[in-house]
Amino acid sequence: MSDSEQYAMENADAGASETIPMEAGQIKKGGYMMIKGKPCKVVSISVSKTGKHGHAKCNFVATDIFTGKKLEDMVPSTHGTTVPVVSRSEWEIIDIDGEELTLMDEAGNQKTDLNLPTFPENMGEEIRDAWNGGENSVMVTVQKAVGIEQVIAYKKESS
Repeated sequence: MSDSEQYAMENADAGASETIPMEAGQIKKGGYMMIKGKPCKVVSISVSKTGKHGHAKCNFVATDIFTGKKLEDMVPSTHGTTVPVVSRSEWEIIDIDGEELTLMDEAGNQKTDLNLPTFPENMGEEIRDAWNGGENSVMVTVQKAVGIEQVIAYKKESS
């Protein structure tokens, strides 16, 4: 294998990680954590007392932020786990073509790589009805974590 093949870089980001390490005991209810490779919002935490090996265990119950599935994980409180970097942004719907959305932010940047949401079940249709073929102005909230982007909320602007 030649040197040029060995160092091929696939992405050109600023080196920002999609997850950050954190001690399991530091994660709070309402916070985010990775469970089975999925970004989740913590619903409840129960801590068992230290056993004969000296580690208190944290039992996390959380929901996947993109699918709503309930996941559980048990981690010793002093051990490390990963927390996803979650960001939200507001976009205005410019067009809906089939399932694909064309969005624009306040700075005028366009985004064409998102589809109508499939979770919760009826949200895609509700957004389509609220937009009403371009008659109404609809703002959507896009949540991004671990390279996944999805519409998670919308609001109809009153004219």
